[in-house]
Amino acid sequence: MRIIFSRKGFDSASGGGASPIVESRPVSLPIPAGTASRTTYGDLGLGEHAARASRGRVDAGTLCHHDPMFLADGTCLFGQCGAAQTHLANRGVGLGDVFLFFGLFREEGGDLHHRIFGYLEVAEITHLAQGAPNYLVARGHPHALALHARNDVIYAGPGVEARQASDALRLTVPEGPPSLWQRPAWLKRGGLSYHDRADRWLRGGRLKSVARGQEFVADIGRRTAPREWLARVLEEIRAT
Repeated sequence: MRIIFSRKGFDSASGGGASPIVESRPVSLPIPAGTASRTTYGDLGLGEHAARASRGRVDAGTLCHHDPMFLADGTCLFGQCGAAQTHLANRGVGLGDVFLFFGLFREEGGDLHHRIFGYLEVAEITHLAQGAPNYLVARGHPHALALHARNDVIYAGPGVEARQASDALRLTVPEGPPSLWQRPAWLKRGGLSYHDRADRWLRGGRLKSVARGQEFVADIGRRTAPREWLARVLEEIRAT
């Protein structure tokens, strides 16, 4: 089994600022659309938040890359392609694996930090090179509307967004900076892709996460400790 720490949403390079925490709930802002989209920030009720976070660079009428897409029935659709998808494929990511979506957030008056805001348990993988199924096109998923790369895929399965910004879902250590994480005890050097350098694994259970990158894969196999940690994280995300 694999846990994938998947970076999504606004940041300084994509969108221009952090996603907000609104009434104690993390609100992940999709990045502006680079290719196919028929969804605006206004369609998602995020126009005001996007304008504020981007300092006016985008607004309610701007098309966004609505991905991951959390549906009302408790499922999630997530597209990936290019080098990031090649990395996932090379690491053997497949059915039963779990994406933990994280991003950069800031509560008004609070500090910048990384936090987990949702998850997807992979139950289906659709390869799009030969065309997207009609139901994915009807949903308006950006990867279904136009092929982003030859290896374009959409992962689907159970998944929801967090309804509260609890400390249990915060990755960044209390004093920051955002890229300095308090890692779970089971996560050791060699156990997370893109993080092999020794100087990233600090004393006190801290990890200096890479500044850029989308998909960080931890192959946990059959180990009990990471599965118990994951179960607690998913319970925290599902909590109302």
